[in-house]
Parts: sequence; C-alpha cells; structure tokens
Amino acid sequence: MTLAETLRFALRGIAANKLRSALTMLGILIGVAAVILLVAVGNGSAQAITSRIEALGTNTLTVTGTNRGTGTGGLTLDVADALTDPVLAPDVRSVSPLVTTSATVTYQGAEHEVGQFVGTRPSWFDASNSPVASGTAFSVDDEAQGRRVVVLGRTVVEELFSGVDPIGQQVTVGGALFTVVGVLAPKSSTGFQDANDTVIAPLRAVREVLTGYGTLSSILVEAKNPEQVEAVQAEITTVLAQRLPSTGTGSAPYRIQNAAQLLQTQTETAETFTVLLGAVAAISLLVGGIGITNIMLVTVTERTREIGIRKALGARRRTVLIQFLTEATLLSLIGGALGVAAALIGSRFAIVGVRPVIVPSSVVLALGVSVAIGLFFGGLPAARAARLRPIDALRYE
Repeated sequence: MTLAETLRFALRGIAANKLRSALTMLGILIGVAAVILLVAVGNGSAQAITSRIEALGTNTLTVTGTNRGTGTGGLTLDVADALTDPVLAPDVRSVSPLVTTSATVTYQGAEHEVGQFVGTRPSWFDASNSPVASGTAFSVDDEAQGRRVVVLGRTVVEELFSGVDPIGQQVTVGGALFTVVGVLAPKSSTGFQDANDTVIAPLRAVREVLTGYGTLSSILVEAKNPEQVEAVQAEITTVLAQRLPSTGTGSAPYRIQNAAQLLQTQTETAETFTVLLGAVAAISLLVGGIGITNIMLVTVTERTREIGIRKALGARRRTVLIQFLTEATLLSLIGGALGVAAALIGSRFAIVGVRPVIVPSSVVLALGVSVAIGLFFGGLPAARAARLRPIDALRYE
C-alpha cells in the first residue's frame, strides 16, 4: 500500500465522521494556540519591560532605602546632595532625588487616579530618558521655589483632556492647584503597569502638598558615561557608607542597582514566567491527546468488520497499524496547523494589555508536539486494530 493510498484512506476515515473529527481537532487546536499565545505574551511582556529598563540608559544607577518608614537613617535630600560631591564622586553627572505617591488628579469635574505621582528635580528628565513631547519641563527655579507645576504622562492627558490642549490648564491635586506645563513623550508599557499613567512635579511642591518631608523614595544617579558606571557605583557607595552607616545587623540601609543588574534580573524572571505559561498551556495539549485516544478507540470499534475484511483479503498487520496511526496523526497535524493559524491571528491583538511577540521556536515545538501526540496517543488504538484476528473481526456485530 503506497503512501498516497494510505493518506487517501486516512482522509476518507476522518471525513466519515466530520463532527467528531472536528471536535477532536478542536482540542488540539486550542492546545497549540494556547501554548504559542501564552509564550508570546510572556515574551512580549519581557521585551516591553526590557525596553523600559534599557530606555533608562546604561549609565544610571538607582539608590533605594531598605528601612523606609523607620524614621531615621533613610534617604534624605542631604544624602542626595552629598552624592554630587566633586571630590568623592567626580564621575557623577547628575543626581535626582525622587518621592513617589499615588494621587487623584481633577480637571473640571473629571477625575483620574494616578499611580505614579513623582516629585523630583529637572535633571530627572534627561537621566531617565523621559523627554517632553509638548510644552516644557519645569526648571531648577520652579523646583527651588516650590512652584506648583506638572508634566503629565500620555494616559493622564487622554483621561482628563479629551480634545483639549492641556498646556496652561490647571488641575487639582490634594486640594491644591497645579498648572500643566508639559506632556511627556509616550513610553511602552508592560501591561501590568502603564508607564504613561504618571505625573512629574517639582520635588518641593510634591512634598508640601502630598508626601510631607519624610524620607525619599529613591535617588536616580547618572554617570558621565556608560564606561564609568562601575566607578560611580563605588563612589556613591563610599559616600553612602559615611552618611548611612550599617545597622546593628551589619546590613546597609540602602540598595544600589544599575540598569545592567535590573536587566539581568528581569531576563531571568521573564524566562521563568514564560516557561511557566508554556507549561500551563501544554496541559491542554495533553487533554487533546487523550481525546484522540478516545476517538480512535471508538473508530476501531466501529470499523471492526472493515478491518476483518481487509485482513482476510491479505492486508498485513503493519498496514492496518500504519493506517490508524496515519489517521490519528492527521487529526493532530490538521488541528495543530489550525492552532498555529489561530495563534498568528490572535497575536495581532493585545492580550491583558500586552502585545504578544511570537517566538518561532514555540511554533515549531507546538506543531511538533501535536504530531508526536497523534503518534503516541494514536498508538494504542492502532495496535488494537492491528491485533484483531480476521475471524473475530468478521463475526463482530
């Protein structure tokens, strides 16, 4: 029996029960599409976070306190100003202290809850690679005088100023009026946190109106060039060791992270997350394989007399085995191919706010696994059909 004849008979067997075959292929389709799409979501999320970290530049370091809220020993403005010492830290270009809180921004009756209301200095815009798309950033004098001006993220503008130019408008935050002086250029988001849902204001104004004069949330330090990041980290460690001595447990009350460290941590986390998503989706492929076993067992039972006649006419055991294996594999292969098509179509749309990025290897792997599932789960019914004795099959009612 030639390969063409085997395929023709297999397709005829599948077409004999169209609805049953379609439902079986649907299980494989869902499994393959789920694997590809969930891996794509994990990959897309990882790329978005990575691009945001890389957007900070390779010459920035972030200092965070480890004992915020304890009252003493935290990051303060004096500590931040000490990091600009030209003698102890000659390779530091700029230092941007930050306080971060959430706040409700109101404009003419419309309200929007902002998760990232940041108070900082003008140097933050360059250090964090956050250019102003329209209007201007606030100035050093604005920060020194505590003027109540803000630069809005794109999401805040869309929520509050639909069809209105926000520049020069006044918004209410914490019962105080702030004047909009600029709008940030849009940034890519991860889906879990909108990078454009932010408001930037002078540090002094934010502390007066919202946060009070407690410790800073973090300090962003910019090196003069990427090659000096390690040197800057050593320099600011020396300054911080003098200003913030270790606690009684011997641990430093601060943590320093540079963009490279953040990127490495993110990469490791993203890989684990993607593997976990793929493993969860693979369970549906297993369920689809069990469906193939069930359907092929029913098919063998229904076609017992056909098998007996073919074997009585001289069909060998291997021929019958290959015949039913081919049918099971075709069910799985067609379902897998449709699953790949569904995943490619689905990847054109954002899922939970994340733009999926298809990983070619996941497509090949999912399709290969679907074929393997057809061979593996179709093996038992095919072997059962091949073992039937012609006399028993012909007597079957």
